Amino acid sequence: MSEVTSVVLDAMGGDNSPGEMVSGCVMAVKENKELMVWLVGPENRLKDELSKYDYPSDKIRVVHAPDEISTHDAPVQAIRTKKNSSMVVGLDLVRQGKADGFVSAGNSGAVLVGGQLMVGRLKGIERAPLAPIMPTVNGVSLLLDCGANVDPKPSQLVQFARMGSIYMQYVMGVDNPRVGIVNIGAEEEKGNALVKKTFPLLKACEDINFIGSVEAREFPYGAADVVVTDAFVGNVMLKLTEGLCSGLLHLIKDGMTSTPVSTMGAALVKPHLKQVLKTFDASEYGGAPLLGLNGLVVKIHGNATRKEVKNALFQVQTFKQQDINGKINAYLRKQSEQTGGEQDVEL
Repeated sequence: MSEVTSVVLDAMGGDNSPGEMVSGCVMAVKENKELMVWLVGPENRLKDELSKYDYPSDKIRVVHAPDEISTHDAPVQAIRTKKNSSMVVGLDLVRQGKADGFVSAGNSGAVLVGGQLMVGRLKGIERAPLAPIMPTVNGVSLLLDCGANVDPKPSQLVQFARMGSIYMQYVMGVDNPRVGIVNIGAEEEKGNALVKKTFPLLKACEDINFIGSVEAREFPYGAADVVVTDAFVGNVMLKLTEGLCSGLLHLIKDGMTSTPVSTMGAALVKPHLKQVLKTFDASEYGGAPLLGLNGLVVKIHGNATRKEVKNALFQVQTFKQQDINGKINAYLRKQSEQTGGEQDVEL
């Protein structure tokens, strides 16, 4: 029998809490017998939600946490002062080693701060990037960083590239993942100071499949499996992609129902269109992992529904089964041997 994966779910994070969080949790444990979830939040409220479902009771444990970190709270202060919040209590379970990972739809800044301060980085990791899976025309790409490190160093982008390669290979099943760096052109001499310093370092890495620069317009077509950039550029790319897709979908729906004839045509293409839209549904792949920590921390959308919650819980299980942290540690040991020793970097 496979080893059980223990995951903490912040039941009070996000716009749809706790209803969608609890529903997604129940869906996950009913579908997967090797999964156990710590559901963290106000005990009475969570038990009331759970009473609506039939589920294996030994697979969900309610942990009382009466407080909540809102989207308006300052991240660092919230983590330090709201000790009884669902987020802090949940992250502490991972820190103690009682759980393998943590999933939250709550305050993004607090998730990032809490993950790095409470769960902690692996020894040798300089920075932990936030890395969402982005659907493309030719599969998916991992974009890192998209929110955690606005001003990274070149050496940190190299670490992002390697961790991203490990994640794509062993979690997403992509053989020899192609790694690209976001740039304003294909030529090696182009880019800002960060790109120009990082490019030759990536080019010299023999253990990653670096293919060079990736322009933003190539990103939706899956030009690379792992796309490396700083968090400022990455976040702009992420938000622009999400907004553009939402806007186009809105226009398509309006156009297909604007006249009786177009409505009839819409009925004919609806099955195929639904399949295409499912391919571009980011919630199918879970959330954005914060890579390089002692346990996996996954940030899901603030408006996450039960499907995204369920898939994020499965994401943590795959992360553990594939021993991603073990593989990252093996990479760090190799780097240490090559440089003659380890070097700690302060947060």
